[in-house]
Amino acid sequence: MRSESGKVELALTRRFVQMYPEEAAALYETLPAKQVGHLLEGLSSTDAAVLFGRLKPDTQADVLETLSARTFGGLIAQVEPGLLASALARLGTEQRGQRLESIAERDANELIDLMSYPADSAGGIMDPRVTTFRPQSTVDDVVKRIRKMRRRRISEVFVIDDDGKLLGAVALQNLVTAEASTQLSELVRSPPISVKATASRDEVLEVLELGKVSSVPVTDFDGRAIGVIRQDALIAAAQAEATADIQTMVGASKDERALSPVSFAVRRRLPWLQINLGTAFLAAAVVGIFEGTIARFTALAVLLPVVAGQSGNTGSQALAVTMRGLALREIRSRHWFRVTIKEAATGALNGLAVAVVTAGAVYIWSQSLGLAAVISVAMVLSMAIAGLAGASIPIILAKLGQDPAQASSIILTTVTDVVGFMSFLGFATLAAGVL
Repeated sequence: MRSESGKVELALTRRFVQMYPEEAAALYETLPAKQVGHLLEGLSSTDAAVLFGRLKPDTQADVLETLSARTFGGLIAQVEPGLLASALARLGTEQRGQRLESIAERDANELIDLMSYPADSAGGIMDPRVTTFRPQSTVDDVVKRIRKMRRRRISEVFVIDDDGKLLGAVALQNLVTAEASTQLSELVRSPPISVKATASRDEVLEVLELGKVSSVPVTDFDGRAIGVIRQDALIAAAQAEATADIQTMVGASKDERALSPVSFAVRRRLPWLQINLGTAFLAAAVVGIFEGTIARFTALAVLLPVVAGQSGNTGSQALAVTMRGLALREIRSRHWFRVTIKEAATGALNGLAVAVVTAGAVYIWSQSLGLAAVISVAMVLSMAIAGLAGASIPIILAKLGQDPAQASSIILTTVTDVVGFMSFLGFATLAAGVL
């Protein structure tokens, strides 16, 4: 009888989580972490990930300590990597190490990488133990919880919505002077002053100067609170920035600036220009292979830039989206297949739409159905491959430890030119009889 009752209870819990995930998270946050962990153990990986993703950051960290290796492994496959890394960062060194040891080495390395922001970024100087509350929490509830955090320095508490996104902050002074039954939604200061985890030290200091605040919350790309930069860290960042400014003034910076010496700029830029020259000769060599076809059908020379230009633009779009995802840590190397398939499919569908217009224009201009068909097929193929290349190149370079921003565009230009020329001239050669 108990077994049947347990099954019914679990089924109702699953249904509750599936239909009302935000309400479920708000309810289960009031339970002990061990009990919430036990609840997650009974859910499917998908449902557990949905519920876990909507818990408060503090609760997520507490719950992680209670999960079995099996359930934790299931979360890795379903939960956004950045969100999971943020929760892990809140654990102590020993507990975090135990969690990472229980999963595959590849996944562990990825999470470690996500937790290790550059030293001069907001993520690198933040404290991941940010204190967050729901808008409906009362002053009495907040004060009781703060009293249990005597070792943590708190000057203000941060308010988040059901998705963990930062809504604003409430100063400690405002808390202690408000009525015990007052909800945080009535006290919250908004819009919130915050910085992204990938923000540079310069941006953090700008926020400090403009906002005149003693601490700055740090958010991920989706606006979820993942940490806080406290006053002492802000002061240290300001001192480090002053040192960096002095180094720049004497020309010790590794990166080129607007007023860098000409010789420095030449040393930085010339090698890549030479590489680009070499790739341009490669694209020219492809055209040379089909010299005979171009000599027979001069219209092909006129239309070559059309195909190459469209594939180049498609590749650049895919490259920009992928580079942004890598920079903001939305994607990692393990997302390669999903990203490339998405961009290839997008390129192919856009290619179909562009091919229809191109075929019509070419037919009106040349009165050749064969030429219109050839450029249409070439357009679809070259744009699909361009999308694939635009997504693949930066991920592969990042995996190899190279800077994607430095080399991706040159490699992509070569690929799109070669593919565009090869597909158009190749199909034209095969279909020479109908041109």
